[in-house]
Amino acid sequence: MGVVIEMAARAKAANEVSVKAMKKTAGRGRKGMGRVKKLQWRASRKAIKDWAPEERPRERLFRLGAEHLSQAELLGILLRDGGGPGQSAVELARQVFYRHGSWGELKVTHGQLMNIPGIGEAKATVILAALELSRRKRGEVLPERHLIRDSRESVDYARRWLGNISHEGFAVMYLAQAGWVRSFEINSKGGISSTTVDIRLILGRALELRAVSLIVFHNHPSGSLRPSKSDEHLTQKLSQAARTMDIKLLDHVIIGEGGHFSFADEGLLS
Repeated sequence: MGVVIEMAARAKAANEVSVKAMKKTAGRGRKGMGRVKKLQWRASRKAIKDWAPEERPRERLFRLGAEHLSQAELLGILLRDGGGPGQSAVELARQVFYRHGSWGELKVTHGQLMNIPGIGEAKATVILAALELSRRKRGEVLPERHLIRDSRESVDYARRWLGNISHEGFAVMYLAQAGWVRSFEINSKGGISSTTVDIRLILGRALELRAVSLIVFHNHPSGSLRPSKSDEHLTQKLSQAARTMDIKLLDHVIIGEGGHFSFADEGLLS
């Protein structure tokens, strides 16, 4: 009986020491919390395929949207699997952030990533490619940071995209305040007569981009700059629909090989 009591006392003392150690670690700030979490992750390792379906990152992204997932879950989707038996891709992603900081401050090399157990050349390449895409998206102001002040400037901008294609295409330029380009997007290929231009999609996209005005373009590969009846009808419909949303249609421009036709310059926009 005395031996049993002594063993129980030792177990209790060991547990108290363990608890104190974790509390002490947690008290060392962010680094300490990371160590505590690391211990927790090790204790709860489980392959994603063994998770409940509603907890799996891919299913959660599909159901809830990417904005509801943590950074580790998003990176885990890209990594696809963990670095060894029983380790999930999410746990591996957490190791990346634990060692090198959050996604926004992540600056790593191939070698640094491959020093993390479970990350080989392929996974390191995936992470670096994703980081580069993020940086390029933040720096995409280069082609888009363009100020439009008149039809000539809008045509010079649009001709880069529509001037060299052999088929008829329809495009929309979405503008912020003062005429800065937010986005330039080709909506259909085949022209207004053969392809229906969906005004609801155009205006829905304008709301997403918080655009205050827009300019639409289509090209005439034949070289003719004369607007058709369908061109005029579309312009009127789009202008009226945009007005109800406090969005202004600034112009509809037809681009041809020898020049352009501007509805605004010709006084055909009310």
